[in-house]
Amino acid sequence: MQYPVFSRRQFLAGTGSLLATAHAPQAWAQAAPAGTGPGAGRLVVVFLRGAYDGLSALVPYTDSDYYRLRPNIAIAAPDGSALTALRLDNSFALHPALSPLLPLWQQGVLGFVPAAGLPAPNRSHFDAQYQMEIAQSGKTSAAPGWLNKLAGVSGHATSALGVGEANPAILAGDAAVKLIPRGQAAQRTGVLANEKTRQALLDLYAGNDKLGEAFRIGAGSRMQSAQELSTEKMAADSRRMAAMPEAAAAKVDGALPGTQAQNAQMLAASNGAADPVGLQLDAQHLGTLMRNDRRLRIGFLSAGGWDTHANQGHATGQLAGRLGNLATGITQLRRDFSEPGDVIVVMSEFGRTAGENGSRGTDHGFGNTMWLIGNRIQGGRWHGEWTGLAPGNLNDGRDLPAHHDYRAVLAQVLRGSFALSDSALATVLPGAGWDTRLDSLLRKA
Repeated sequence: MQYPVFSRRQFLAGTGSLLATAHAPQAWAQAAPAGTGPGAGRLVVVFLRGAYDGLSALVPYTDSDYYRLRPNIAIAAPDGSALTALRLDNSFALHPALSPLLPLWQQGVLGFVPAAGLPAPNRSHFDAQYQMEIAQSGKTSAAPGWLNKLAGVSGHATSALGVGEANPAILAGDAAVKLIPRGQAAQRTGVLANEKTRQALLDLYAGNDKLGEAFRIGAGSRMQSAQELSTEKMAADSRRMAAMPEAAAAKVDGALPGTQAQNAQMLAASNGAADPVGLQLDAQHLGTLMRNDRRLRIGFLSAGGWDTHANQGHATGQLAGRLGNLATGITQLRRDFSEPGDVIVVMSEFGRTAGENGSRGTDHGFGNTMWLIGNRIQGGRWHGEWTGLAPGNLNDGRDLPAHHDYRAVLAQVLRGSFALSDSALATVLPGAGWDTRLDSLLRKA
């Protein structure tokens, strides 16, 4: 089936310079009244770097091929016990670690697109992430991030905020954005070493004693602790990767066996993102700052650690722990972003293989589940096409297909939350098509 394609606009390549967070406190504190009409929403994008396993998060428990392909790591079908999936409907169930999100489904504000992704497979973490962040497949040269372009076409009164990473490509470009790095990112950029910047951020948290105290304590010790944590993490990653069987390691983006290559691939997958544990604190910071300044309508967070090639686990284990922390971060975001037009999007560069590997993990795949949370979302249901996991329905006989271009999912959200015209959508998401199979994704305003 063919879908109408947005008209294209030509625009100059180049990332432009990003604005740091060392602004005067009063520049952040000018709040505007909340809007409720079409185009008055806010958008928060959560990027899961490392390619999370959507087939464990959103479990196709009625598909017998799911259990055939994953004899050791499949999530058991719902039966009411604590270590089985949580039934959503007759097709899908939630991983038990995501139980904090079940009320959002029941309230009708959480929906899924279970088979979305890049237009064509790309199993390189760096390439796939970059192309998703600039919304241009196949492009490797410098280009603005699509969230930066969204801030630009939405008018001078709209600005974007990123918390966690120092310079995510998705926010790079000519439009003014604000960035608050944390951990290693803060150490690398020297943000917390600047007394004026620290004081400006402390002023921002003046209305929230709990967060202000947390930031004050963190700011005093982060330069030292970031270095210590970085050293410990590198050592732990090296030990964990050294224990990975050689055959499994060789599958990682085509890497050669060996601890150095394995460790490099793990670090590449995270791309500077915070771990899922840090996501909740980042979400609190994002919510506080975007409440204080209503011009901030675009937010970005990320979490790494999703490249589960070995010992992935099932209802418990490595992945379950990450999903549990992710659920905590998402529920925190929902508390802060629950106005009529607000939407939270959770996405990742690609999915995992439909079947488990010899190390009881999963390798780089193709299609994956995108999550959408908000009052405008037609929640309590999933959207788009799903063809199951039978051998003949898999991409290359191994991956979940991407039935929907991720940009078509984003186009639905941007049309609803920012009331973008076709030409504006074409600027933000060049080359994307309008997918009518997703027209049920948002409620009518």
